[in-house]
Order: sequence, then C-alpha cells, then structure tokens
Amino acid sequence: MATVNRAAKYKATVKDPGVPGVLQMMEDRFVFTPNDPRSSAKLNVGFKLIKGHKFSKDGSKQALLNLTQDSEKGGGYIFEFNNFSDRNVCRDFVGSVLGKIQSTVSSTKDNAISPKTSVVQSEQLSNADFMRRMELLKEDSELKKLHMQLVIGEVLTESEFWATRKRLLEDDANRTSKQRPGFKSAMLADIRPSADGRTNKVTFSLTPEIIHQIFAEKPAVHRAYMNLVPNKMSEKDFWTKYCRAEYLHRTKNSVAAAAEAAEDEELAVFLKHDDLLADEIRRKIRRVDPTLDMEADLGDDYMHLPDHGILRDGIKEFTDADSDFSKRTLSQDLNRHAAVVLEGRTLDVELGDTRTVAEALARSKQAELSSEKSDENANLERLEKVCRMTEIEDLQAPRNHPYAPLCIKDPREYFDSQQANALRALGDNAAGMKPIDCNLSSEEAYDSLMEHISEVKIRGFIDPVVHPDTAIKVLNGLTQHLSSTKYHLGQNVQESVLDRLPRRTKDDLMHHWTSIQELLRHFWSSYPVTTVYLSKKILRLKDAMTQIYTKLQEIKESVQSDFRHQVSLLVQPMLQALDAAFAHYDTEQQKLSAKGGANAKPNGFVQ
Repeated sequence: MATVNRAAKYKATVKDPGVPGVLQMMEDRFVFTPNDPRSSAKLNVGFKLIKGHKFSKDGSKQALLNLTQDSEKGGGYIFEFNNFSDRNVCRDFVGSVLGKIQSTVSSTKDNAISPKTSVVQSEQLSNADFMRRMELLKEDSELKKLHMQLVIGEVLTESEFWATRKRLLEDDANRTSKQRPGFKSAMLADIRPSADGRTNKVTFSLTPEIIHQIFAEKPAVHRAYMNLVPNKMSEKDFWTKYCRAEYLHRTKNSVAAAAEAAEDEELAVFLKHDDLLADEIRRKIRRVDPTLDMEADLGDDYMHLPDHGILRDGIKEFTDADSDFSKRTLSQDLNRHAAVVLEGRTLDVELGDTRTVAEALARSKQAELSSEKSDENANLERLEKVCRMTEIEDLQAPRNHPYAPLCIKDPREYFDSQQANALRALGDNAAGMKPIDCNLSSEEAYDSLMEHISEVKIRGFIDPVVHPDTAIKVLNGLTQHLSSTKYHLGQNVQESVLDRLPRRTKDDLMHHWTSIQELLRHFWSSYPVTTVYLSKKILRLKDAMTQIYTKLQEIKESVQSDFRHQVSLLVQPMLQALDAAFAHYDTEQQKLSAKGGANAKPNGFVQ
C-alpha cells in the first residue's frame, strides 16, 4: 500500500484555528509535520493506537477527519483539509488500514486459542465492507455498545459478531440514500435573460443544474446536444444557439424566427415542435385507464381553441396549429415542469461535466424504452381491463364456481350425521361411553339438565374449579403488586413497567437483555463441540454470562423497594434462560467426565 501525503491542519479541537502542515500516512503510522519548524505540533502515531475514525459530511463547512483513540471518550487527532477530495482519500486509506489491523488481531487471537484449528480463518475484509460496518455502528448506539462489550471485551471475534448480522449488512448495502435529491420546484429551465442597460446585449446564465433540467424537460434539446456536440459545433456555440432560440420565443416575433430558422438548420431544431416529447406523451396516454373519456374532458377545455388561453409572459396571441414552429403556453410549460419534478432525478452522476450528464440521461431513457417494449402483456392487460370495466353483468354468462356448491336439504340430519361420524372416528362407542341421542325433545332436555343439577348438589364437583393454593398465591401476588404500584399507576395509560423504573435501571436491563440474547445465540449454536476452538469459545461465553448473571442479581438487590417486584418480574426470564444454558453446560461436562475425564472428547471432535 503506497503512502498518502496531503496538506492539512492539525486541530486540538474543532473550533481551534489549527496548525498548517503536511499529513503523511503509511501502513503502520501517520506523521504530521507543521510548516513552521518551530511549532511543537509534531505527530508520529501508530495506527494500532487508533480505535476508529470520524469525518464530516461532504458539503459541510469544514472537511474534517478525526482519528479517535477511545470510542467512548472521543479523544483523538483532528485534521482539517483544504477540500473534501483530499479528506476522502485519507479517510479511505485509514479505513483500509484499520480493517487490516482488526483482521490481523482477530486472526492472531484465533491462532493463540488453537493453532491447529481450521474452522476459523482470517476474514478478508474489503474497504467497502469495513466502512459499512462502521456506518452501522455509528448509526446504532446499542449495536456499538454491544460490539464494544463482546468484541473489544474478547468474548467474540469480529467475524463471529457480524456473522449473525449478514442480513443487516446486506440491507444496508442495498439501501439507497434516505432521500435522493430531485429537481427544484422553481422553473429553472425557463431561464430569463439579463441586460446591462447600456449595450444592446442580452446575457443568459446557465449552471450545471439548469442544463440538467433542460435536458430532462426538453428531449429534443438533449438529442441535439448528443448529435451536434462536439462533432459539428462546440458546446459554447450550442448553448449560444439555444439561448438565441429562447430569446426568439420570448419576443413572439414569428416572422423573425422563421427567417433565422431558414438560414440556420441548427437553430431551427430549437424552434420546432418537440417530436420526442409528443411521443412520450402518447406513450403515457396509452397507460391511462382506457375507460376514462378524455375527449369529454377536452371538450370542456378552451385552451385548444383559437384566441383562448394565456401564452407566456401573459400575452394572448392567435396560434397557428399548422405551423412548424412551436408556441408554448404557460400551462404547457407548467405541466411539463411538474411532470419532470414528480418523476425525480434518476441520475447518480456529478453535474459538472455536461457530456457525462447527457450520456447518462440517454442510457436511462434507452433502458426505459426497452423495458416498455419488452412488456408484451401490456396490451393484453389493457384489453382485459377494458372488457372488465365495460361488461354488463346481466348479459354475462354465469361464472363457474371453483368448488361444488354445498346443498343441504335437512340441516338437522346433516349436522347430526357429522357428529356421529366424528364420535365414531374417535372410538367413543368402542370405549364404552354412553351413546348420545341428539334427537331430544324440549321436555327430555329439561329433565336431563335437572338430573345433572341434582347430582351436583348431592355429590359436588369431583375437581374444584379453582385450587385454593393457587388462588391464595395469585391473590397475594396481586396484593403486593397493587400496593407497590398504587402511586405510579394511572398517570399514563400507555406507560409500561419499564417506563416506571429509573432510567439507569431501565437502560441496564435493556442492555443486559440484548447481551444475553447475543451470548445465548452463540452459545447454543456452538453445540455439539467438535473443535478445540468451540470448546474455548463456550468457556468464554459462559464466563460472560456468569458476569451478567451477577450484575442482574445486584440490580435486584440495589433497586428501591417500590420497584423491586417489577424488576424481579423482568429479571426472572433472563435468569431462567441463563440457568438453562448453565445446566446444559454442566450436563455436557459431566458426560465428558463420565467418559474418561478431561481427555475425553465427543464424537466428531477435530483437533
């Protein structure tokens, strides 16, 4: 890996003006040399002392990179760069170096545990994967806390910790940005010229954002750019002709526009109707609900009639429908701009290079057209929708039922036979039970009920409805629960037991529960023990669970008496889960001892 040299400022704090100098990064360390030889801000730090790195977002006021020594306290070395590109180069370099150091440390620990094991191998971690993990830890404070407890605490290795979170890493990799930047709602494509007032000169200002939006809103301009630049004209001449065409549109001088278009073929491209836009509109109309009567809506619209409607800049003018030159109305510009804004920006390229933006937009349009042509069922679905929306139910043939309809002539006979079949299948008659006569009259049913009531009065119930011991236990528990929470209940309907606990106790319980789940997941997945590494891993997991078990007991004893009962109820499932793991561990150890002592190994054990 080559070294990286960039100009930077070393800052003790973010608000510190900083010491200018040169930052040099190597595989094992980074060195900062100030420009002033008399300055004492000289650094020579090894990357093994760096636990992580933080950086400011692109586009912020300062391009900062913070190399942290302690993830919790946040101490470290802060560098400010002249631009974000230099900062990003150093950031990626630090990420790759820290990833290699972390994988080397993990592999060294694995080899120290079992030199002969071949199960755990050193993880080849790419820079992108490492940055993805760092982003997850940065976004999720609970995951970061768990990572520090288990990985930094040497209970689990880095690869084991992330092995159970592959889906989380994949989701983060496939996830796009939370909000992709789109076009502004302002009509940037409707550029307005400016005049200095002293000379007969009009100036148009074009930015990369405006050019991108012009390409999106006016496909004919985009096509002309791809065909003419740079083969037939330069980019400057192209945009000069486009601005000239826009100026002619504003002057409403159709005679001058026609005269200039006749002399200049390239200029005529910007003055004529946009055939690509018309084709796109026709394709969108085909996807509209076929039962929608668009002709009726068009009849209510006066914009298409002569002498009606507002043209651009509030000028009313008679429009010649047969003219080859376009005359855009304000409503057309608004509708086209709104459609482009709603579709959003589909390009993920920088807007600096116009040619790159034009080529990316052309590829996007080509992919959209190919997907529409490949959909052979679109026309069939359209026809089916038309038939479904226009059919008259009274004139349609009866539809076939997916199942044979059930026809019951006598409901009593049907259900009685079903009950008899069920009893016969269960073998009630063969077991010597008294057959049930389901066809009883009202008098017979009444006599049977009175007979059962008399038997209950004389003999009583064979089994009590509620056992006295259980009733006393439940009653005492409810009494204690109500007496301890009578001052806390009723204040908030949605409040849970955790919400009534002190915040420190609540956070500790939540963290311990998360840690127990992670430890138990690795504990049970390590059985059966087939390698020395798994045996050592189980021992580390057991020690970590023992520590949590002790901490839970301390929480139960240290909490206030008013909350002790609630804490006991919350802690009990955790302790039961840990007890089950400890019991399984003791059972396995007893089996090994019974087979021949410590040298005994289970079946399939591999050195």
